[in-house]
Amino acid sequence: MDEQGCPRCKTTKYRNPSLKLLVNVCGHSLCENCVDLLFIRGSGACPECNTALRRNNFRVQLFEDSTIEKEVDIRKKILKDFNQRESDFSSLNEYNDYLEMVETLIYNMSNNIDIETTKRRIENYRKDNKEQIMKNRSKVSQDEEYLDMLLDEEIQNTEKRLKETFETEQKEKQLKRKNKELLLDELMSSDLPAQFIMASHKDLIEPTSGVPKAATTQFSTGIKIGHHQDKYLPIPATESAPLYQYTPLLITMLGPKVPTGQELQLHGYLKNIRSATAMELAGGFHDTVGCKRALEDAFCGLYF
Repeated sequence: MDEQGCPRCKTTKYRNPSLKLLVNVCGHSLCENCVDLLFIRGSGACPECNTALRRNNFRVQLFEDSTIEKEVDIRKKILKDFNQRESDFSSLNEYNDYLEMVETLIYNMSNNIDIETTKRRIENYRKDNKEQIMKNRSKVSQDEEYLDMLLDEEIQNTEKRLKETFETEQKEKQLKRKNKELLLDELMSSDLPAQFIMASHKDLIEPTSGVPKAATTQFSTGIKIGHHQDKYLPIPATESAPLYQYTPLLITMLGPKVPTGQELQLHGYLKNIRSATAMELAGGFHDTVGCKRALEDAFCGLYF
């Protein structure tokens, strides 16, 4: 994937993480500094395609692919006028033909196919369906009504929760204030020791301090807290299976028999093999390992 950057000044987001790329109707991106320099008078031409652009039409680039940015911008503009719904057509086939026509117009404009012809079709549609376009713009669709209903319901639920929380806090404050006044009155009027009065008052406050909170009985994973904590967990039962028995691997060489490690040393095979270092020997490697592997590769398949 190509690195994102300004095609004019060659600044990339790797060298400047705070780089802000802007795009216009043509879909080509420019950094904010280049836009300020090229469009200082409010309008100018795109440095890549020479399309006439306005400074106030630049927006922040959302997608890395410029063609997607161009298509999104064109789609928004076309759908402002091509805003008919399924209820405006007498049959589903007519509505599908209308959707296909809209997608064809968007595709042609996005890929520079028959631009002039496509623009004329769009302009003719605007003239022929001016009243219908204005009517549909002022009409709220069923989806929008449903979304508005969900938003209103969410706002009402939020306000209700805030109100309940506020009322609970106010009740707790009033209860604390009342208990504090009772404690002060009892300390002033009673002859009992202060520690005894404080202890009794504490026992009085605890059961009446608002709504009792349910004790946590389990962790978020579902494991119960303090459940059989005085007992040892039973050893999980395992299925009995026979013990593993090693059987040597049978290798079909289709060639001469490879000498053993002792034979390699006796017959001088190791003379042309690099000696293992002390670190390799400590790790379990020996000269015969590499020599035997090379002979296996050489002998394998000679009788085939």
